[in-house]
Amino acid sequence: MKKQKVVIEKIFNVSKKLVWQAVTDKEMMKQWYFDLKTFKAVVGFKFEFLAGVEPGKPWKHLCEIAKVIPESKLTYSWRYEGYNGMSFVIFELFDNNGSTRLNLTHSGIDTFPADVPDFAVSNFEKGWNKIINHSLKNFLEEHRN
Repeated sequence: MKKQKVVIEKIFNVSKKLVWQAVTDKEMMKQWYFDLKTFKAVVGFKFEFLAGVEPGKPWKHLCEIAKVIPESKLTYSWRYEGYNGMSFVIFELFDNNGSTRLNLTHSGIDTFPADVPDFAVSNFEKGWNKIINHSLKNFLEEHRN
């Protein structure tokens, strides 16, 4: 089976510091990502949230911070309560001539049960594209210095 992952690269005309804050500050995250009860960019920190493809049918996401390099890299595991499989989400930030390049990689999608339509890689592609290319983009444009 081919390994399935989603990779998105986006350049934002804001500082790395602001993008890092957006992907690690709970109050900022709830404006563009998910409304997390708690979040700390600390290795071993566990967090969870409810979200799904269809409104009214949320999946409980269970995540744990695996790697933190301040203002450069954030990695966390991503799995679903009651289901096999473990994936990883990586946010990487790079200086880009006064802007910031964000590379998002969500790997391990192929470890989720193939017989669950919501776990299709196309749903992850749609979701991450909306989150990064619309929600985060709009949030950063509103908060640019």
